[in-house]
Amino acid sequence: MSAAQAASDEALIARIAQGDRLAMQVLYGRHHVRVFRFGLRLVRNEQIAEDLINEVFLDVWRQAGKFEGRSAVSTWLLAITRFKALSALRRRKDAELDDETANAIEDQSDDPEVTVQKKDTGNALRMCLMQLSAEHREIVDLVYYHEKSVEEVAEIVGIPENTVKTRLFYARKKLAGLLKAAGIERGWP
Repeated sequence: MSAAQAASDEALIARIAQGDRLAMQVLYGRHHVRVFRFGLRLVRNEQIAEDLINEVFLDVWRQAGKFEGRSAVSTWLLAITRFKALSALRRRKDAELDDETANAIEDQSDDPEVTVQKKDTGNALRMCLMQLSAEHREIVDLVYYHEKSVEEVAEIVGIPENTVKTRLFYARKKLAGLLKAAGIERGWP
């Protein structure tokens, strides 16, 4: 995210705090996909993830005046999403979680063989990710899928930066071993 977009997000929050509905629409349009994807990875249920989007942005509407700017708006949104997702999971302990959360996106420029290789590699990667502990999976998700810094991850998850670094180190190490055992070498077809 560029510095201009981050400053723009803060300006939108200030306008939302004053009741500006258009600013809310712009913020929603800019971040709802990221919030949905992060929520989906946590709860593994599309309907619950959709509900999370509504809850998160309703909280933003109600709490915009309390945003202190100590972090990026996107970090604040993901922290709210994480809290809401964990609450939803606690409420639905009986819910069955699906191992498959997303299908590989096929690149139209690839030939069929490369497409199949990518799909197989993606499926193997998702299966290996699912074998990581919840704490390690969450850190990997925030760092690699949401491109958050160690500092931002620490704020979102509510743990010290050094704990984030340690979890990331062990998650990478475990993931490398799992991928090797699955026959996946480094690189993408």
